[in-house]
Amino acid sequence: MRTEFAKLLKTIRKYYPEADTELVRRAYRLADQAHKGQMRLSGDPYITHCLAVAANLTQLRLDTTTIVAGLLHDVLEDTRVTHEELAAQFGEEISALVEGVSNIRALNLPASLPAELSQQQKQAENLRKMLVATARDVRVILIKLADRLHNMRTIEFLPEDRIRRICQETLDIYAPLANRLGLAHWKWELEDHAFHHLNPVMYREMAARVAMKRREREAWLNSTVEFLEQRLAEAEVVARVIGRPKHLYSIYQKIIQQGKDFDQVMDILAVRIITQTVAGCYNALGVVHQLWPPVPGRFKDYIAVPKINMYQSIHTTVMRENGLPLEIQIRTEEMDRTAREGIASHWRYKEGIEKIDLKLDTRLRWLRQMYEWLNEAHVPEELLDSVRRDVGATEVYVFTPKGEVKELPGGATPLDFAYMVHSDVGHHCIGARVNSGMVPLRYHLQTGDVVEILTSKNQTPHLDWLDIVVTGKARTRIRQRLREIGELEPLEDQEPVVKPPPRPPRKAASTVRPVDDETRHKLVRVQGNKGIAVQFAKCCNPMPGHPIIGYITKSPGITVHRAECSHFGVTKRDPDRIVEAHWDGVLGGVTREVGMRVTLGPRPNVLADITNAIRPMNISITRAEYRPGDNGDTFFDFVFETTEDDGARRVAATLRTVPGVASIKQVHPAKLFGAKT
Repeated sequence: MRTEFAKLLKTIRKYYPEADTELVRRAYRLADQAHKGQMRLSGDPYITHCLAVAANLTQLRLDTTTIVAGLLHDVLEDTRVTHEELAAQFGEEISALVEGVSNIRALNLPASLPAELSQQQKQAENLRKMLVATARDVRVILIKLADRLHNMRTIEFLPEDRIRRICQETLDIYAPLANRLGLAHWKWELEDHAFHHLNPVMYREMAARVAMKRREREAWLNSTVEFLEQRLAEAEVVARVIGRPKHLYSIYQKIIQQGKDFDQVMDILAVRIITQTVAGCYNALGVVHQLWPPVPGRFKDYIAVPKINMYQSIHTTVMRENGLPLEIQIRTEEMDRTAREGIASHWRYKEGIEKIDLKLDTRLRWLRQMYEWLNEAHVPEELLDSVRRDVGATEVYVFTPKGEVKELPGGATPLDFAYMVHSDVGHHCIGARVNSGMVPLRYHLQTGDVVEILTSKNQTPHLDWLDIVVTGKARTRIRQRLREIGELEPLEDQEPVVKPPPRPPRKAASTVRPVDDETRHKLVRVQGNKGIAVQFAKCCNPMPGHPIIGYITKSPGITVHRAECSHFGVTKRDPDRIVEAHWDGVLGGVTREVGMRVTLGPRPNVLADITNAIRPMNISITRAEYRPGDNGDTFFDFVFETTEDDGARRVAATLRTVPGVASIKQVHPAKLFGAKT
């Protein structure tokens, strides 16, 4: 063990000559003594694991405080050493780090949890602990990842059921977290170890097939590197070129996602160009694209728009003369160091003096935000699913109208974006503009999109929104709001949601008046006109006061139904034959729904002007939607309630005064949004 400890000290001194090596020695002596007699399932003394964790942390060139905490990370959990003893010997900072790691150990069941809890509940509880500890000090998760990395290297000594559970946790949580923190090489190794044990047959087959053509691929890669170095030198671009094979799990993912055979996955090799300056990166990109044509859709500029984990690089895929694609990454030396060390490259502590990149706080925002909304997710299934979605997903980078960059997981929608901006923006979202054009809320955002959210104070979340959003924050906020308004049942451990007292019923609802047919015919209006020949449906027998719709029958005439008539099923029949119908207001106070379709011109702020124009009219908008038309037009569809016979006319007249309104058409609500259920 002394040899391994000597190597550890040598590594620390190499990158940190001012390190307090005496502190490291004292930590090693305590760990060695505390774990004396403890053995791992591999048969090795337990101290070997402590040294391996510390050695992993030196790969990130971390400070002595973190290295010491790595050596001691299990003493509170597995030995008789107490928090007070640890703090007395090493200070509160180190003891807090060790305690933070102990609280999230292996996502196993804490003794404090009831035995009847499901595995998901146990996992969710520990996940919360991990996020709490990490939100306080990101070094906790760095130590935990170093611990998990060594455990995965020696996992074959565990029972089969534990191997599979730990490997799946690694793929679901730890590998994505490593990626989020910019630790790509740790992510790759964690994934390959998990892949090896979860699918050993496929792993061995792929490893054998990669090895089969290793010499051929290495020769091809070496020739490509030499060729690029020569051409870059001719273009006076100072750079070094590195060739690398892709790891097995990455190749496996391509096979699964793209539905290809191994022989069809050709881009299993990659080249990295490392320059001295940012300008050199773009000059190198020009050289590459002059040599080989780029593959459409495979270019990403993470220098201009960095990832949230601080990763910066240009990615492009080109087609070689032999018909094989080649992935090329281009970055500076500093960017390459950040790509290797991730967040640790900006998390440097000198003895007693914190040296933290001022930008680090904003780059850790995603971690704090995740903790905030996960702490509000009371259902374990929700929490775990959200972590897998948000942490493990590929990213897209979109812009607010003011140019602020927002990161979202792949597949995110404008509704996810709205909830990322603010919960109230999400709750009141009625539509979205992307790149100045209207899009449906189900639209999948793409990197580079400029997103503007349209809101209405009368809007509330719908249950079907849960099928639109993909981020955990949005799903949690929607569920919370739906429970508040009584659309979802309260959770078992929560107080029942107290619904607000119902509004007094409208006069129309309590003044349904049975009248004779002659009077009914006099009172009904179809498309705003009296005296049109109608017949009243026998299935629902509508009376004055009932909300009604008209339907053009095959024989001459119009049949009037109640709007909520279940027998009629108007939306399942020809919607073009629906006509507006209502009762004449002489009965007083009859409330009816009116649908409007407003065609908008390209004038800025026209939507806000529409809202301001109709706000004083004392109408209630029940639903609204902005959407693009088939001919490049933009439509604002909305439904409002009115008790006035001329309510529709007054609203239309008001809207015609708004600059930017091209046309206004009254449309039955069922044609705009379908019948009420």
